[in-house]
Amino acid sequence: MSLTELSGAATPEPATSAEPPGRPVRRASPFGALLLRLHFYAGILVAPFLVTAALTGLAFTVTPQLDQLLYGDQLTVAQVGDRPVSLAQQVGAARNAHPEGSITAVQPGEGDQTTRVTFSMPELGENQHTVYINPYTAESQGQLTTWFGSTPATTWLDDLHRHLHLGAVGEHYSELAASWLWVLALGGVVLWWRRRSAARATARHLLVPDLSAGKGVRRTRGWHATTGIWLTVGLLFLSATGLTWSRYAGANFSAGLDALNARTPVLSTSLLADPVVPDETGGGHHGSSGGGGVVESAAFDRVATAARGAGLSGPVEIAPAAEPGSAWTVTQVDNTWPVAKDRVAVDPSGGAVTARSDFADWPLLAKLSGLGIQAHMGILFGPINQILLAAIALGLLCVIVWGYRMWWQRRPTRTDRRALAGTPPARGGVRALPLWALLIGVPVVAAVGWALPLFGLTLLAFLVIDVVVGAVSRRRRPAEAPTSPAPAGS
Repeated sequence: MSLTELSGAATPEPATSAEPPGRPVRRASPFGALLLRLHFYAGILVAPFLVTAALTGLAFTVTPQLDQLLYGDQLTVAQVGDRPVSLAQQVGAARNAHPEGSITAVQPGEGDQTTRVTFSMPELGENQHTVYINPYTAESQGQLTTWFGSTPATTWLDDLHRHLHLGAVGEHYSELAASWLWVLALGGVVLWWRRRSAARATARHLLVPDLSAGKGVRRTRGWHATTGIWLTVGLLFLSATGLTWSRYAGANFSAGLDALNARTPVLSTSLLADPVVPDETGGGHHGSSGGGGVVESAAFDRVATAARGAGLSGPVEIAPAAEPGSAWTVTQVDNTWPVAKDRVAVDPSGGAVTARSDFADWPLLAKLSGLGIQAHMGILFGPINQILLAAIALGLLCVIVWGYRMWWQRRPTRTDRRALAGTPPARGGVRALPLWALLIGVPVVAAVGWALPLFGLTLLAFLVIDVVVGAVSRRRRPAEAPTSPAPAGS
């Protein structure tokens, strides 16, 4: 069976075939007809990618609880002490537990959280080894292979959501889903508003499904559309934030930030003179290999004290200089609202603050981008953020299932015209558009397709397939139904 036969395109039925008898037939405007056809085809063909993104995103929402379940012995201490021992002792203990590699970051533990000492090694690539130290006893509680601080389980689920563990090739799926999600969401809102306006329904019917519709496609459509209305803001947010770190659209977004000078400010780590390493001995002093070579563990205490004195409260991350003669950086890493992301550069030899960058001074787009990423990952608002993301994912899955169900419910059921699925909306929307709409719409769509390359390419593919299917349908129809006029092509 051909694609045309499967969709029923060879024998299109009126758009109102699923409506109850007696309702007057309303001719759709060219804009509405075109939007309906685009929504139909995009929904059917892109929905599998959205289902995959929703399922993997739903799994990712539980990573904080999963981390605690799987790695609680490394991440937290069994008993909180009166006060932590020096960072020098903790770093020394981490170095004893992990003799190889360079220390790239230290996150001092607070409360029941362990201190995390991260080591980089060439053979690990982008991964690191993180050693977890009890801040009150300086005892090692184990180590994990991490990716920018993420545990193995979180890293695995993150890779699954972003590229299905297929690398760069797999990233196309998530970018394609994000590129079309906003189109489907906004298109659904417009279509539902038009339908409700034509029926003179109150605004209540936009937010509550029409349960008086009885059974069949009208009831399914009510649940599909109303749930989509409730999810619109969340879907638009996930689409926008997902695109910011996608492969192609994300590169265009980054170029836009560069052009607007809206990136996160660079913190200067230059020093006027090479720092002098003091000759300190005694308990708690251990040599440790840092990003720029061998550094003294006691420097971590000096740098941490200087950062606290500069006003950096809460959890912080201390990063030794990548090269000798440069300042170390201390960054606030509290990603829950209100976030704390201030940074300072500190001379490790004397503990002087040489530069700082406050989150309040970041460009607006840099702030929004950073906050959006944290919210997309379910971190910004804690458990509430996780629950909202899970609800959006489940709601999107329901909307997709109802969409496919409508396609099936609209199938021809007459004995001589049976098909496995419903007919697509009528063609001809593009040809019926006024000239001014084409003059404005074509450049706008081309610009959006340039900014979102996968959207542009797949939209072009949809148009080509639609034209080919229409041409095949017109050639076959005279032989199958000589008395039926051929529909206008799009």
